[in-house]
Amino acid sequence: MKMRYLPVLKRIFTVAALMAGFTTGSTSALAQNQAIGFKQGMPFSEAYVAGNTLYVAGMQGRDEHGSVAGLDITAQTTNTIAAIKKTVEGAGFKMTDIVSATVFVTSLDEVPKMNEAYKALIPDPKPARATVQVAGLIGGAKIEISVIAVKH
Repeated sequence: MKMRYLPVLKRIFTVAALMAGFTTGSTSALAQNQAIGFKQGMPFSEAYVAGNTLYVAGMQGRDEHGSVAGLDITAQTTNTIAAIKKTVEGAGFKMTDIVSATVFVTSLDEVPKMNEAYKALIPDPKPARATVQVAGLIGGAKIEISVIAVKH
């Protein structure tokens, strides 16, 4: 007997979700979503805007030829944050919109030097951050940083 109400409840929840714009069919949400820096043949985009949120993939400080720019962690951190800034601002966000960062380093011994460059280049208030040591990074990089930014 309780099962006869299931179709009615489904319709109510569907209408409520449509009114709130929570479904993938919401044209306003779809119009705002866009991949940024997608390179043909690569399995990812450099960044993705979903509504008022920007997701930036793991970035490394690379030069125009695609090589890791800078040999030491300070130079690589500086160049990585410059790449993040270019992506963030290119998507119409500000560096102060960054709310979360994940830092991947190949050596925890280099974190103090990385922190100095990071503190100088990431504006206050600093975003929430996780720092993780990894066995290696593509191209021999010492650092890779991924961020999430939200327009306030």
